[in-house]
Amino acid sequence: MKVSRLIVKHRILILIISVILMIPAFLGMIATRVNYDMLTYLPSEIDTMKGQEELQKEFGKGAFSLVIIENMPASDVDKLKTEIEKIENVDSVVWYTSVADLSIPMEFLPDKLYQAFNTDHSTMMAVFFTGGTSEDTTLEAVGKIQQKASGQVFVSGMSALVLDLKELCEREEMIYVAIAVVLAIIAMLIFLDNWLTPFIFIISIGMMILLNLGTNIIFGEISFITKALAAVLQLAVTMDYSIFLWHSYKEENAKDSNKEKAMATAISKTFTSVVGSSITTIAGFIALCFMSFTLGLDLGIVMAKGVVLGVIGCVTVLPSLILVFDKVLSKAAHKSLLPDMTNLSKKLLKIFPILLIVFVTIAVPAYIFSKQAEQEVYYDMGGSLPGDMDVVIANSKLRDDFNISSTHMVLLESSTPESDARKMVKELEKADGVKFAIGLETLVGERVPIEILPESVTKLIKNDKWELILIGSEYRTASDEVNEQIGKLNDIVKKYDAGGMLIGEAPAMHDMIKTTDTDFRVVNAISIIAIFIIIALVEKSFSLPFILIIVIEVAIFINLGISHLTGTHLPFIAPICISTIQLGATVDYAILMTTRYKSERIGGKNKHDAVLIALSTSIPSIIVSSAGLFVATLGVAIYSNIDMISAICLLLARGAIISMAMVILVLPALFMLCDKLICNTTKEMKKCLKN
Repeated sequence: MKVSRLIVKHRILILIISVILMIPAFLGMIATRVNYDMLTYLPSEIDTMKGQEELQKEFGKGAFSLVIIENMPASDVDKLKTEIEKIENVDSVVWYTSVADLSIPMEFLPDKLYQAFNTDHSTMMAVFFTGGTSEDTTLEAVGKIQQKASGQVFVSGMSALVLDLKELCEREEMIYVAIAVVLAIIAMLIFLDNWLTPFIFIISIGMMILLNLGTNIIFGEISFITKALAAVLQLAVTMDYSIFLWHSYKEENAKDSNKEKAMATAISKTFTSVVGSSITTIAGFIALCFMSFTLGLDLGIVMAKGVVLGVIGCVTVLPSLILVFDKVLSKAAHKSLLPDMTNLSKKLLKIFPILLIVFVTIAVPAYIFSKQAEQEVYYDMGGSLPGDMDVVIANSKLRDDFNISSTHMVLLESSTPESDARKMVKELEKADGVKFAIGLETLVGERVPIEILPESVTKLIKNDKWELILIGSEYRTASDEVNEQIGKLNDIVKKYDAGGMLIGEAPAMHDMIKTTDTDFRVVNAISIIAIFIIIALVEKSFSLPFILIIVIEVAIFINLGISHLTGTHLPFIAPICISTIQLGATVDYAILMTTRYKSERIGGKNKHDAVLIALSTSIPSIIVSSAGLFVATLGVAIYSNIDMISAICLLLARGAIISMAMVILVLPALFMLCDKLICNTTKEMKKCLKN
């Protein structure tokens, strides 16, 4: 209470400090770099990441793109090659004139080599950059290449994808927040009893969101997924805390007309309940930090920090705003639109056996369908982007004109005998789906020594440590076919060189599939165990954690199962996020009802009356809470052109409604069924068996 009274007393100072903090927070938000390359979050010890480091360290080459040039004379293509070579941060460009004089017709090339890089109306060149795939210098260079001969030059590859994704995100991010804010305000206007309170809530929550985004500067950079979702999720999951404080303040003010005393008491009560509520949400986000694919760490830390800041803002900034604007707020009161839920609760309790039968009936198929949805995820980010984006057009041309859907590179140790290197390249070429495999050995005949090639050519793809071999694949990145192909190519490389490495976007995606498959099981287990322990400690019960988690887990199964039934393929990160975030954020609904049920039973009510009171009093809060999460995420899901963001938000919106329904319909029925078990396994409840 002492701290609460200090907050009330110094409310003006708190608001002044909060406003001042918004300045560095805004600057920090602007200065925080955003990473759009998902592959950088792979564990550094795997071959694809080691190979990428070696490529940059030994050759000065980081990113790599294939550039398609359409309807351009060879002489102009040669000039374009020279112009691209002059672009800052371009390391080298490989085209026909890299190995032969333009006076020699390209048709003199071996048929296989000519057909790999030319069609009747287009040609292709390989461009290497000095920086990594998603480095700002690389993206700037890609942008300059795209500007050359607009309509005739098309840049494919991961860097082009990152550039387009960055531009799309930057256009949409502020709209995400605006949609979430507008819909959240509308929801609060409907469900709350004051026309101005929603705007006060948004100001308070908005300040904490800005503070969260600004403090991300300490990490140096955050992922685009984190940047896009952080504000929306923080708004959705911390809105409840503001509602708790408002209701508590009104309740206390009805008892005591002294508004400062009423607010001090409300702050104390709210802090206790909000901390208990927020711990499960934080646990869900912290569970993501245990992913070896470190995107989870990125999202988990930022969102856990956002929830903590949301709690702080709820008991400092919000009460200060409410007291400062109290006179205005008192004039904007209106009757709540939510009706009394007693009659509905009575009807639900009458049919609780039927509800339990339905619950058991759908639980098993929901689980099976959810597992199917987890198996049907996709990893190819480019395939989910709008069809009119530059990189999608470029990749389509690469696939349609050259029958190339992905490219790999082999790092072969230079000490490998030339005869073995030739044999290896031949084996690589024979692998299913390989369009070409090009190394130094391919550029000269079998009987011609490599030494005849000019140094300007050999230094591009060979040094004292490594030789580069470029492989064109007919199979799409992250497809089953390319993953099988990568396994075979790796076997071939390792047969001739145990230290050789297969690198590129598709091999990295292959590693990502293996990594995230393990991550899903680990993160899901950690989140369930952590939240089980939290509920057990909060409720002082052994049985209640099982009951509450089963209810929400089945809601998660239903949510994911719907994706399978509707034929929706989810981005790979979505099931992992939902399994933790939906559990952590919506188990609060169950805890709210459980706490009231316990208190009524301990207070002497019989089983039926305790459940009835808990249900009827909890429904309004659960509806408001789930509505906040639903509307904040649904608008983004509908608007976003980035399927990864849209899919996660749609799952969160749907999950909020499903969890709400499960808690209102199933949890009371389980209380009725398991009352004796709960009383026997919960502290202070054994005496309730007499009632």
